[in-house]
Amino acid sequence: YRSHKYCGYCGHEMYPSKTEWAMLCSHCRERYYPQIAPCIIVAIRRDDSILLAQHTRHRNGVHTVLAGFVEVGETLEQAVAREVMEESGIKVKNLRYVTSQPWPFPQSLMTAFMAEYDSGEIVIDPKELLEANWYRYDDLPLLPPPGTVARRLIEDTVAMCRAEYE
Repeated sequence: YRSHKYCGYCGHEMYPSKTEWAMLCSHCRERYYPQIAPCIIVAIRRDDSILLAQHTRHRNGVHTVLAGFVEVGETLEQAVAREVMEESGIKVKNLRYVTSQPWPFPQSLMTAFMAEYDSGEIVIDPKELLEANWYRYDDLPLLPPPGTVARRLIEDTVAMCRAEYE
């Protein structure tokens, strides 16, 4: 709401709608909806292991799956392939949608996927990641907290590995 104090059409003050997530112009009644930035997040499995990384923006020792914003003109599937390649040098296959999770800040909608390793060696983008490695499903590092979509993807991957390898 802070970014829409004044109407882009007539310049008058805006106020929050009482019936929906929107801002209304006090003069011309123009309606503005919040913008949502679509993001992807993906768990990548290779045999009995999952690709986990430490991100540069989170220096708390937590290892998580890869994620990133969808670019204009890009499908969700293309965004997964691009983000994974950019951040890790890995190519994925058999992409499958799992769930979604809204994040109010930074106004994003996470679309969660699972994928299988196709090819490539890990080569991290040091602007994005501190490190990335394959971790066996029964020997994982510190993970994101329960309730996050990242944690769900990791737990789903672990469950699939257990079903296959135990």
